[in-house]
Amino acid sequence: QALLKEGVHASTRGATQSVMPVPAPSKPAAKKGAAPASTPAPPAPQSKGDCEDELPDDDLNPDEERRELTGLIVVKPENLSVDAGTDIILHAEVDSSQLTVKPSIKWFKGKWMELGTKSGVRFQFSELYDKEKKIYTYELKINKVVLGDSGGYRCEVSAKDKYDSFSFRIDVHGSVQEEKGSILESFKRTGDTKDDQAGELDFSALLKKREVEKKKKEEEGIEGIPPDVWEMLKNAKPSEYERIAFQYGVTDLRGMLKRLKKVKVVVKKSDAFTRKLDSCYQVDKGQRIKMFVEISNPDATVKWFRNGQEIKPSAKFVFENVGLKRILTINKCTLADDAAYECHCADEKCFTELFVREPPVLIEKPLDDQQVFVGDRLEMEVVVSEEGAQVMWMKDGVELTREETFKYRFKKDGKKHFLIINEATLEDTGRYKVMTNGGECEADVVVEEKQLEVLQGIADLTVKAAEQAVFKCEVSDEKVTGKWYRNGIEIRPSKRITMTHKGRIHMLVIDDVRPEDEADYTFIPDGYALSLSAKLNFLEVKIDYVPRQEPPKIHLDCSGDSHVNTIVVVAGNKLRLDVPITGEPAPTVQWYKNNKEFTDTEGRVRLEIKKELSSFVIEGAVRSDEANYNIVVTNPVGEDKATIIVKVVDVPDPPESVRITSVGEDWANVVWDPPKYNGGRPVTGYLIERKKKGSQRWMKMNFEVYPETTYESTKMIEGIMYEIRVFAVNDIGISQHGQTSKPFMPIAPTSAPQHLIVDDVTDTTCTLKWRPPDRIGAGGIDGYLIEYCVEGSSEWITANDQLVERCGYTVKGLPTGQKVTFRVRTVNIAGKSEPATLAQPVTIQEILEQPRIRLPRHLRQTYIKKVGEQINLLIPFQGKPRPKVTWLKDEKPLDLKEVNVRTSEMDTILFVRSAERSHSGKYTLSVQIENMVDEATVNIRVVEKAGPPVGVTVKEVWGFNALIEWQPPRDNGNSEITGYTIQKADKKTMEWFTVYEHNRQTRCTVSDLIMGNEYYFRIYSENVCGLSEVPGISKNTAYIQKTGLAYKPANFQEHDFSMAPKFLTPLVDRSVVAGYSTALNCAVRGHPKPQVTWMKNKIEIKDDPKYLMKHNQGVLTLNIRKPSPFDGGTYTCKAVNDLGEAEVDCQLEVRVPQ
Repeated sequence: QALLKEGVHASTRGATQSVMPVPAPSKPAAKKGAAPASTPAPPAPQSKGDCEDELPDDDLNPDEERRELTGLIVVKPENLSVDAGTDIILHAEVDSSQLTVKPSIKWFKGKWMELGTKSGVRFQFSELYDKEKKIYTYELKINKVVLGDSGGYRCEVSAKDKYDSFSFRIDVHGSVQEEKGSILESFKRTGDTKDDQAGELDFSALLKKREVEKKKKEEEGIEGIPPDVWEMLKNAKPSEYERIAFQYGVTDLRGMLKRLKKVKVVVKKSDAFTRKLDSCYQVDKGQRIKMFVEISNPDATVKWFRNGQEIKPSAKFVFENVGLKRILTINKCTLADDAAYECHCADEKCFTELFVREPPVLIEKPLDDQQVFVGDRLEMEVVVSEEGAQVMWMKDGVELTREETFKYRFKKDGKKHFLIINEATLEDTGRYKVMTNGGECEADVVVEEKQLEVLQGIADLTVKAAEQAVFKCEVSDEKVTGKWYRNGIEIRPSKRITMTHKGRIHMLVIDDVRPEDEADYTFIPDGYALSLSAKLNFLEVKIDYVPRQEPPKIHLDCSGDSHVNTIVVVAGNKLRLDVPITGEPAPTVQWYKNNKEFTDTEGRVRLEIKKELSSFVIEGAVRSDEANYNIVVTNPVGEDKATIIVKVVDVPDPPESVRITSVGEDWANVVWDPPKYNGGRPVTGYLIERKKKGSQRWMKMNFEVYPETTYESTKMIEGIMYEIRVFAVNDIGISQHGQTSKPFMPIAPTSAPQHLIVDDVTDTTCTLKWRPPDRIGAGGIDGYLIEYCVEGSSEWITANDQLVERCGYTVKGLPTGQKVTFRVRTVNIAGKSEPATLAQPVTIQEILEQPRIRLPRHLRQTYIKKVGEQINLLIPFQGKPRPKVTWLKDEKPLDLKEVNVRTSEMDTILFVRSAERSHSGKYTLSVQIENMVDEATVNIRVVEKAGPPVGVTVKEVWGFNALIEWQPPRDNGNSEITGYTIQKADKKTMEWFTVYEHNRQTRCTVSDLIMGNEYYFRIYSENVCGLSEVPGISKNTAYIQKTGLAYKPANFQEHDFSMAPKFLTPLVDRSVVAGYSTALNCAVRGHPKPQVTWMKNKIEIKDDPKYLMKHNQGVLTLNIRKPSPFDGGTYTCKAVNDLGEAEVDCQLEVRVPQ
């Protein structure tokens, strides 16, 4: 038994190894769930078709042969051999230390099938990252592997230009333990004893079981495919076969396809629908759409669904029942209605899709030009006409998308769309465009480096002991921080030293100044290569022995012998003039401003007198403080004087007279005058800004100071209104902007007019024609300017004082016989275009042209008009010089009292306000130039209604017929008689009836007259104007004689049709929507005719305008006008006659729209 078991084990392993390749001995056979094998048997020799699942050489990815492997995969997946139903995990580790971007991995089965989230829930993917080792770990987990998972696999790793790939195998086979058990349980011992040692082995049970399994496999078709998968394959599309086979582990695709071909799909005819929904519908946004089906059973309930959710009746969704049609109406469609719809009737369904098309999206508010600094947040906004519309952002013609760094962020808020750049860079400078399906707009964005401007520098200070020293500076950016240094060493705050930052002002305050505080102080803004320095001078007070009497002395640091000092102060800064004075006794101090004594001790400008020191203080210097200041000190011993010249410097005044001198297609020249006051410092240049009219964003045109007073602004959009302003700059700072220029539009003149030709020439005039220019531009065309030049002269003379709008003009007053050259220019807001000039000069001389009448086609035959209508004949003619025109009627001159004639250079008009028959005749038109003549003839006939026929007589009467004859009318209305209309009238009633119309002969036989009646006849004549006003009436009558008649009674018995009322068609229960009129119908039979009564909830309906009851040939109808929920209930129709009664009822449900 032990040998037998061992042999069975060996045979099983051998069978397994004969169909599956054994992995290399150096690697483990399986990571999880594999059976141990101490010494694997050598692989049996295999033929070419022994293993279909083995990965052949051609299964390798063709890209692997072309792309060089870079060794990214440091730990590679292992070959596995596992039992079916177990879980396996595959590991791959990737080294990213040499990579600049995150690597991506793909798992493949075979050569082309990529494993992903759509491969099924059995395949799970995970990813881990070790930051210290820079190793990515990727895992592929396959839950409960099946036989179909056997085969070759491949993992690919790529990162930009680096690539690596590795192939491995997974072998799945049935569990050995299960196979052992199934085989051993099939063995039976012969004999009845239960001892395992007794009896012999009986293999018959095993053979029978295998035969049963074989039959079962034949019935199922292919091993391993459950019945539910077969049903799924039968109902799936052919394009989905491979996905289903891979998901459920079907490996024999060829056998699966053969079996599917044998299955005949019988298309079941719909029992509920006679007409289903169309495959799809399309509607514009905001419009209404109707979808309908036709059902076979009118009483069946129909339900509608949108994306699987049942639709309830409402004002938006309206249900209608028209016969067998069931209609769904969707009002005011939105993008949310773009969905899949279903209609359910009984147990059947039909499907359709609705596509909602958006209208063109227009731009209501365009982009604005923007100017930002590097690192600032840039936000561009555009407003479109539709909410939720799709827009495309472009920069310099390239579409913008969300990059990996998420540099561009797109935001929607209703109709507003935003493009946001959190930190702008210099590369973001350019022209940005927004495009929709209905328009586009552009704007320029300029990103510049931050430039810090010093508005006020640090001034040197001289202070005494125990006084306060204040260093103050002002920069252009409020957010800039900085540090203070003393002799190059950073200053730390202390009790005596404080540093403050308020807005743009930075201050360093030193209290109780000491001698060691004398040094160089520097302020350095953070992030800028800029430093501001000043020196603190410590003034020591020295006490010297002075005699009792000493002449006064002013101690000023002046160059030369005279006490004259010039001090320059920036407007707005504080000026303090401390003048040390000595003398014994103490001298008297007097200050003079422009030789006028100044004595104020309070206010903005004041004096401060201290012992041995006189101070002149100006708080916030202004331009008027500029003057010569004199100080005079006197005592009994003597006198001393000093002069201080104070000059106040300021930013310059704004530039003046900013104006636009010329414009082009995308440029404009701006000119301005220098400021009247330069602020005490020479103007170093100008800054120019522009903006679109209506916008609030100004954009700088130059970043360096521009020295000239003329500037050309470029890169503008043609047709957009712009404004420009200019700032003046000197050493102190930037002025206020000058007066903004008048709005202007960059625009270019049009191209030259086209196809200039000569249309006509006379002795003194020339008529020109041309076509508009090929390129017009945004400025349009204001008009055309015509110029001419006489041969032998170089002067071009303007022919028209005012611009001509049409493409034609007649130049008058030209010299006869001279050769003249003509040219035409277009003029618009941008100026004159290039001229269009005739190739050759034109000789001003009348051209003789033979007269010719161009008679209209409708006048070449007789011209017919009715009496009272207008006659208006317009006949053009040709001829040069102007011909002589003559009209004749019947070879005689026209009577101008009856006919009006007006003649121009090119046509003549014959006009009659009210035509009469006397105006009929032959009219001859003659056009003559010298001895050349052309003539044309027009026949005019004026017609009216004809008179009545004469001599109307009844000639003969026989049977039911009468013969009438008459004579034509005496007056035919100047037109041919086209027919007659015959009418008859009974003498008793004298009501006239038409017998014949358009009868062309003067006789007529009237038939079907009634016996015993006497008839009159009248005749109307007819021509092109219609019937005559008065008929001709017969003088005699036609009498139809009676003949003998005998009544013969019927020799049969009439059928009795009497019956009690009976309803042939009953009332049907109805469900309607409130506010929509409805009708209840039924049919009844009965004789005598039954009396019908309608009731609601057993109460008779009487005289209610809401209800309309109809009875037509036994069909009974109750119309209910705009029912409300109150009108719901039980309606009954009752029919009663002498033989009995009958009634039917129904339920009416009135639904309120949701």
